[in-house]
Amino acid sequence: MNIYIGNLNYRVREPELKQILEDYGTVDSVKLIIDRDTNRSKGFAFAELPNDEEARAAINDLNGAEYEGRQMVVKEASPRR
Repeated sequence: MNIYIGNLNYRVREPELKQILEDYGTVDSVKLIIDRDTNRSKGFAFAELPNDEEARAAINDLNGAEYEGRQMVVKEASPRR
């Protein structure tokens, strides 16, 4: 399942997010979205978890949880258009 992680502190990096998600199971990838012009984080990321049950557990536990001073928004990502 592809999940969206939003409202992230701009200092958060991909390895940190991956480590948090690995508490719930296997993580195939984490992609922090970077602004092309400033080369800084845009404050959101996408993660791919192959096991849907593990992904749902991560969503349930992490949505609304505080990390690095901000309340994360974690939900199933909408398909690309």
